[in-house]
Amino acid sequence: MSLIPFHIQNQSLQDRRVTVLGLGRFGGGIAVTRFLAERGAQITVLDNLSASELEQSLQQFADIQGIRYLLGEKTQELPATDLLVLNPAIPPQHPLLAQAELEQIPVTSEIELFWQLNPAPIVGVTGSNGKSTTTALIHSVFNESGSTCWLGGNIGVSLLPQVEQIQPTDWVILELSSFQLHSLDRLQVSPQLAVVTNFSANHLDWHQSLEHYRHAKQTISRWQTADETTIINGDDPDLKNWDYPGNVLRFGCDAALDPAVLVQEQGFQVDQFAGLFEPLIPVPGWHNRLNAAAAITAGLCIDLEPVTIQRGLERFQGLPHRLQFIGEHAGRRFYNDSLATTPESAICALEAFESGKIIALAGGYDKQVDLTPFSRELLSRTKATALMGDTGVKLAGLISGLRAESQTLKTSVISEPQDSFENAFDWAWQLSAPGDVILLSPGCASYGWFANFQERGARFEALFHNLANSANT
Repeated sequence: MSLIPFHIQNQSLQDRRVTVLGLGRFGGGIAVTRFLAERGAQITVLDNLSASELEQSLQQFADIQGIRYLLGEKTQELPATDLLVLNPAIPPQHPLLAQAELEQIPVTSEIELFWQLNPAPIVGVTGSNGKSTTTALIHSVFNESGSTCWLGGNIGVSLLPQVEQIQPTDWVILELSSFQLHSLDRLQVSPQLAVVTNFSANHLDWHQSLEHYRHAKQTISRWQTADETTIINGDDPDLKNWDYPGNVLRFGCDAALDPAVLVQEQGFQVDQFAGLFEPLIPVPGWHNRLNAAAAITAGLCIDLEPVTIQRGLERFQGLPHRLQFIGEHAGRRFYNDSLATTPESAICALEAFESGKIIALAGGYDKQVDLTPFSRELLSRTKATALMGDTGVKLAGLISGLRAESQTLKTSVISEPQDSFENAFDWAWQLSAPGDVILLSPGCASYGWFANFQERGARFEALFHNLANSANT
């Protein structure tokens, strides 16, 4: 499909008929709709969700008159429009995109509009796992540079409302999803400094194939010039085979080093970073040492001194819903890792704690990825696992098959698929004992039971607080 990109420079949106396809509940659709309204566009919003389901989003437009809404039904054709604005969740195979292509209606998105209007250099971070933490770590490190730094993108913050405040001397740090990168490929743009944490199958329900997913991810560096730089996880077998038009720097593992994290290339002295990692970042796990290594490498790319980078790591506070310690009760520690929406990220969370002491809550929406390795890790590392959502049944079947194959994988207690999140939490609590970790690290998306991973994580935290408070009354 060949869609016509929209170039906003030197164009007026006043009285232009604009259709926003997918308002959503995550923020990007809200930000871009307000942006269009403030510039005088005639806006029509299309969304399959009903007005009641979009209530919180619609409240953001209480002060804006004239927006037309077509909600709660699958619209068969686009209204008369001069511009189509896509929510990142709209898949390439959406039938209305075929109409846009046929009628040569220009197409854009929140991230494309921001990219064209933003005057500052961009650090773009992507990867199948770890990109949110890495993005936030880089932002924390770059904040120590003395420049003004802006954090946004897929991490949950649209910078479009602030774009006119951003100066050419600032830094913009963006987490970029495969959906956003697929859009940016239309503009043939890549960030000046790109970071790729890793690559594994994800979002195949949206991309339809691993090749399409990989192609979208490769946009992060595809359009770089020869003097721009991509930082990659040098241990990732897939990333080693990508084409990079600019400079390439690598971080990765090396058993000969302490703390076994290597920042390499172009004469960087790795010994000066000894001891820089786990004592200074508040989130556990080997994978977070690699995230820190990526942030260190990014800091070195802009000539930050090691002591400056160290301050940035020390001041990093961790992310909500990302191996977030939420409290201890009756000798059990509770961790909210709701942002672990892939099997690989959930496996990293399991590896951060002592085997046999983990009570896991796992499962959710099915993104059509292979859950076999995740099933094996649940069996071998957890004391017990509560299964949830659409993939609860799939995980149960995979676990049953693994147990039949191996006598060594019969130690973990696995629940039947639970019919509610509350029941899964209660089951995990009943199976726990003092010294255990109760870990929400689903390895799957939240859809079905929740609107997003934030809502899922918030429910987990609320159930923990209810449990702790009930014991004190």
